[in-house]
Amino acid sequence: MGSRIARRLIEHGYALAVYDRNFEKAAALSSSGANPAASIADLTRKSDIVLSCLSNDAAVESVYIGPDGVLANAHPGSIVLEMSTISPDTSRKLARLGNEHGLDILDVAISGSTPAAEQGSLTLLAGGDEEVFDSVASILQVIARQFFYLGPSGSGTTMKLVVNTLLGIGIQAVAEAVALGEKAGLDRSLLLKVLAETAVIAPALRGKLERVAKNDYSPQFPLQLMNKDFRLIIEAAAEMKVPMPAAAAAFQVNSGEVRDHAEADFSIVIDFMEKLAGMRPEKRSEEDSVEGYDATSMQIDYAALLGGSIPH
Repeated sequence: MGSRIARRLIEHGYALAVYDRNFEKAAALSSSGANPAASIADLTRKSDIVLSCLSNDAAVESVYIGPDGVLANAHPGSIVLEMSTISPDTSRKLARLGNEHGLDILDVAISGSTPAAEQGSLTLLAGGDEEVFDSVASILQVIARQFFYLGPSGSGTTMKLVVNTLLGIGIQAVAEAVALGEKAGLDRSLLLKVLAETAVIAPALRGKLERVAKNDYSPQFPLQLMNKDFRLIIEAAAEMKVPMPAAAAAFQVNSGEVRDHAEADFSIVIDFMEKLAGMRPEKRSEEDSVEGYDATSMQIDYAALLGGSIPH
């Protein structure tokens, strides 16, 4: 995602320094006009605005906190657009630490897949100071088709968890519906084609069905990232005592599949539910089972999930 956003900024005339722990990834952007930085500190010192898009909370904290991190090396008055999907608590912590260093940090969560990033048609969900948000509108409009200010720090990442709750449960619902239709004897290709034309399929999932028809599960949004987001959703819900049985069930199925297909697109749960329904017996294996999920009785062990036990 980050490299696609970087290329769009370069194409629109922004001077861009880039850093990645995998130097080859950063160097690959130099042909597009980016200036690879030697370190996080080096990048931060030469930048007025810092953007980051990282895999999880631990990665974000390792980049921002410490003597070699963003907070210690950014000059006062710099603006940070932290675009990772992380816990709202981590977003608020960064904003507080940033304020102590004279920095303005917005959580600007991304909603959209890699094709949307390439096309500049992402949706951005922001939390933090509203005046700072307004001041970076010219950058956001290069990256996104639409962007929203949601409120104080943590609001952007909170909204992202809300959005991805629907995304994760939605693909699980589609997977079950597809398995049901196939088991009842409907032609798989026709089933997927017609389903994509119905009003009940969300736009974010409609394009998935065409790829699923070709058994194309190359990653646009990797399953392991959906799994990480599910974990954040379930943990946030547990902290606030919000019951989410549908999310818990979808997370359980997702966790069973991520062991073997972490890098595949999250839509691969459709393939998984087809296997559980016995539609692909030639591919069935011991690894296809999900802890707590009995494919014969088709029951979920909600008690374990809602009691605070999260699959690892």
